[in-house]
Amino acid sequence: MKIFYSEEHRKHYPPFEVFDGGKRVQYYENPDRMDRILAALKKTDWAELTEPKDFGLDPIIAVHDGDYVQFLASAWTEWLASDPQVAASPEQNAFLPATFALRRKTRIPSSLLGKAGYYIMDLSACIVEATYKATLASANCALSAASSSFSLHNSSFALCRPPGHHAGKDYAGGYCFINNASVAANWLSQKGRVALLDIDYHAGNGTQDIFYERNDVLTISIHGDPDFEYPHYIGFADETGAGAGLGFHRNFPLPKDTDDTGYLAALDEALTMIRNFSPQYLVLSTGMDTFDGDPLGTFHVTQNGFSEIGKRIFDLNLPTTIIMEGGYANEALGNNIVTLLERFK
Repeated sequence: MKIFYSEEHRKHYPPFEVFDGGKRVQYYENPDRMDRILAALKKTDWAELTEPKDFGLDPIIAVHDGDYVQFLASAWTEWLASDPQVAASPEQNAFLPATFALRRKTRIPSSLLGKAGYYIMDLSACIVEATYKATLASANCALSAASSSFSLHNSSFALCRPPGHHAGKDYAGGYCFINNASVAANWLSQKGRVALLDIDYHAGNGTQDIFYERNDVLTISIHGDPDFEYPHYIGFADETGAGAGLGFHRNFPLPKDTDDTGYLAALDEALTMIRNFSPQYLVLSTGMDTFDGDPLGTFHVTQNGFSEIGKRIFDLNLPTTIIMEGGYANEALGNNIVTLLERFK
């Protein structure tokens, strides 16, 4: 299996994030996650690590607002130039807004911090010097995997960091800046019908935002119920698309303490929808934070559960572009993702 990976992610390492209640904590979405996965992949005899190709900005602008992408490209440099304290110790700082737009009006502020509050959804989407380069490399991993799956008609894995499924058309959030899976799915949609299945613990709000009014890409997300879980404002069962996209989106919000049995029941229903849609390609947003014991989740999916999840998705018999999303139980992360990927090799 081709594994697309770039070392560009390493310098995207914010020194902190801010949890509920204003608590400053270590950045959970850190380079150690990739190291654990790489170590597990290198123990196999089937993982072929490959550098991504550069697809340019066009596939990204096709799903994201151009002004938003420009904000990502320039935010750190502008902030560094405007604040002498940051310039003196950039490694101790991360760019975050203090106010957030309610989006009741469409006016975009002209100030840098105003734009940040407009384009950033929460206090985990921290920007540092290398964030933009890392996000471009991550998107190129996803596009390279999609291109490989299209050309070879098989499955491939994009080891993306930062992840992407919380990034909407014009906003960052939940460690995500560019929606890698959506960029890949949109690229593949020029080749045929695409289904995008999100198995991360958290709702794929950004993916929902991007495809909500489209009928050429079926989007499905299985996740913790937003009544109690991030992102709180999107991911409910009655959100099924709009306009031409009505009926082409489905959320499966699941309760706390969902185990293998409960998860697989929801997955089977999702897979039936995909079969009825008859896509030519599948994009899989793959989060391992459903794992029993993940610090940012409440589910109890086991390693055996991941194996069965992989088997059932593989049985769709579709070229599958597998995109790395979340998963923060780092010690188990590598083995968990390899357990799932082994079903596709």
